[in-house]
Amino acid sequence: MFRSLFFYLRLIVAWYLLVLLATLSVSWIWSGLGSLVQLLGLVVIVFVVIRAHSHLVRVRMIAGKLTSATLATRQRRQIEAPFEAEEAFELLDAAIRELPGVEQVDRTRNHLQIRATAVYADPYDLAQLGRWNPMRWIVSQRNRILATVNRGDGSSSFSLVCEPCSAPWSDWLQVDDGVNLENLEAIARAVTLGVASRRRGEQAAAAQTATEKELAIARLSLLQAQVEPHFLYNTLASAQVLVRSDPAGADAMLGHLIQYLRHSLPRADRALASLGEELERSRAYLAIMKIRMGARLNVQIDVPDELLATPLPPMLLQTLVENAIKHGLEPRPGDGTVWIFARRQDGRVAVTVADDGKGFGAQESGAGIGLKNARERLKLIYAGQASLAIAANFPQGVAATINVPEHYNEEQAHG
Repeated sequence: MFRSLFFYLRLIVAWYLLVLLATLSVSWIWSGLGSLVQLLGLVVIVFVVIRAHSHLVRVRMIAGKLTSATLATRQRRQIEAPFEAEEAFELLDAAIRELPGVEQVDRTRNHLQIRATAVYADPYDLAQLGRWNPMRWIVSQRNRILATVNRGDGSSSFSLVCEPCSAPWSDWLQVDDGVNLENLEAIARAVTLGVASRRRGEQAAAAQTATEKELAIARLSLLQAQVEPHFLYNTLASAQVLVRSDPAGADAMLGHLIQYLRHSLPRADRALASLGEELERSRAYLAIMKIRMGARLNVQIDVPDELLATPLPPMLLQTLVENAIKHGLEPRPGDGTVWIFARRQDGRVAVTVADDGKGFGAQESGAGIGLKNARERLKLIYAGQASLAIAANFPQGVAATINVPEHYNEEQAHG
């Protein structure tokens, strides 16, 4: 109550002194006009009291309370934002441009400053009276917004000033109907909503990334589960046949199978093995196939020792070797050769499995289930940084080449 009375009293005294000064000035020229000026001054003071009451009501509606800070026509506030200064600057600029009545926005990005002007939006629709509007001398008609973004360590803060365009001394004679407080609250609210929206977006993106990661791992496990049993079933079936006709061959095949499993089962849940481990697995597989195919199968391996540590998905190399046997050499009469070689270039390693077998047939285009799974696993593990290319070998057969980064760890594979 005391603040309200003081606010009324301040405006009345200021306008009374102004009217008194005008009366004295006019009376000095022509005494007959003094009474008229006094009457006009009384009318003006009545309008001032009415507008002061309007200001108090609107400020209470906007802020919910009357304090020295909320009653002031010049408003200032500091707002913290959990963003870098440049991102906060764009957020603040968008909030200011959304204000009603904004005419001009000047932004200086290098200095992280924004200046804007806004016309007074009369809530009582008296502006239609134009120059005859008795309130236009009592209420500030134009306001400005000054905003500065201050840099911080991983965050920033806004310095906001909303004030009338008139000089500070005019505050003794003018009110703003809480417009500058309203502008300040609107900007602060827009910034808060923008921060919350971006936080929700970041949380949604993080949740989506975590979900996609879980799905990728699940898909990868499924793909690897599809690959692992395939060779095991074939080998056990072959060993079963050899037990009846060639027990020694069956014993040798089972020995190679044990060696194969020694390089496979302990690592079946890993996203990445090494080229050396995969090569040992493929040697065991080729030894088993050598028993089955005899002299028809020849193997040549050329992999430098310094490339044996290259990360490689488990079973990927063996899938290509198995395809070379199954689709290349077995359907073709006579003997054939499987080549495995690796080369390094520009931080990447190319591992090639080639054969001189049947080659691409009318219904074989390199898009079988095994190769499809291989491409899918490379995509999931390396996120586009690896590839599998299938091409015709010269003079006949097929060459499959895996191209992967030379250095790639488990965290990258799962991330």
